[in-house]
Amino acid sequence: MIYMLNVLLFIFMFFIGMVVFSSKRKHLLLMLLSLEFIILSFYMLMFIYLSMFDYEYYFSMMFLTFCVCESVLGLSILVSLIRTHGNDFFFSMNMLC
Repeated sequence: MIYMLNVLLFIFMFFIGMVVFSSKRKHLLLMLLSLEFIILSFYMLMFIYLSMFDYEYYFSMMFLTFCVCESVLGLSILVSLIRTHGNDFFFSMNMLC
């Protein structure tokens, strides 16, 4: 019973992250934050699911490592975008430059 409530909570968190990701598509920082929220909810869902099968947490640690690498890459793109264009709004950028 408690597993089902946790699973439903993290699935709800996943869908809320998807709604925020699709509604804030012009602002890169909010998109990155919502992606991290989606990854966090998916990680917790996977952690609960893997805890039912003999506590196999090695895959979750690999997933967390790849997610950290993805977030660092997104943050570095954000920093380089702010240094070149001055902000992170997509509608104010000229793609020809």
